[in-house]
Amino acid sequence: MQALVLSTVDAPPEFQTVDTPTPGPGEVRVKLSAAALNHRDVWIMRGKYPGIKTPMILGSDGCGVVDAVGPEVDCALGGRVIIDPSLNWGENPAYQSHKYSILGLPKNGTFAEYVVVPVANVHPAPAHLSDAEAAALPLAGLTAYRAVVSRAQTQPGEKLLVTGIGGGVAIKALQIALAVGAEVWVTSSRQSAIDHAIALGAKGGVLYTEETWSQGLQRQVPGGFDVIIDSAGGDGFGQLIRVVGMGGRIVFYGGTVGKWPRILPQFLFFKQASIMGTTMGSAAEFADLLTLVNRTQLRPIVSSARPLAEGASAFAALEAGTQIGKVVLTCA
Repeated sequence: MQALVLSTVDAPPEFQTVDTPTPGPGEVRVKLSAAALNHRDVWIMRGKYPGIKTPMILGSDGCGVVDAVGPEVDCALGGRVIIDPSLNWGENPAYQSHKYSILGLPKNGTFAEYVVVPVANVHPAPAHLSDAEAAALPLAGLTAYRAVVSRAQTQPGEKLLVTGIGGGVAIKALQIALAVGAEVWVTSSRQSAIDHAIALGAKGGVLYTEETWSQGLQRQVPGGFDVIIDSAGGDGFGQLIRVVGMGGRIVFYGGTVGKWPRILPQFLFFKQASIMGTTMGSAAEFADLLTLVNRTQLRPIVSSARPLAEGASAFAALEAGTQIGKVVLTCA
């Protein structure tokens, strides 16, 4: 089969011919039609993840059809499926087990014509989504769903802020928050991304590149936000403490800008506010995400799609950070 193979850290994956995998007990093989990139793939390529081994096939997201099954696996061939990238979450819904991993490291992932995954990790793909849209959903959608729904417990009518709109998870957080009935505001370094978010249903937004951005949010939402979803961290996190409302919840799933600044405890305890970390999600949450997507006809935003053979340019596009939505590879 053809695949994008990471042969050397800090170099783009190469389009190569490799052995086609065979499903074992409890596994199915999916003939992929589309796979989506995540910033996780870029960070692995740049050597910023633990446990990297080469050569390997990256990719956590995929849509395709089941074309082979392992021994004693009850799964129909030919079904169009979407892949849950969470492996071995464990029995506790509150947090992942010590055996937990994400498809694409250390297990070979979806940047290939075929991938083998546990049968429990394939679900019928939402019928209203194209293959590219379905492939754009899993990792970012699951991360956003757990942050907005499971951790923040967002309620209809609540005011919610998504920082850094434009990337895959942030866009999904916006869409999921709107789907559950929240009023959403956003921040970005690009006015075009804010305008796009407003077109999707956001109430407004501010450029975090402006020195007074938190004051701009306070003018738009004087009582503060019930929920804030953040992935950046860094000095800007101190401003989020100022704009969270009474009883507010700040949920973060990343720290791309680095350490938080010093925070005055008074800004938190007086407001009865909470700060919660989150990452990925369980099998039950993935199923709940699909239920929400099917019920609301939510459609992931695809920024661009290109053939698997052009994977190096897809990685470059994601690293440029100018996309709105997901970068997708087509495999068929």
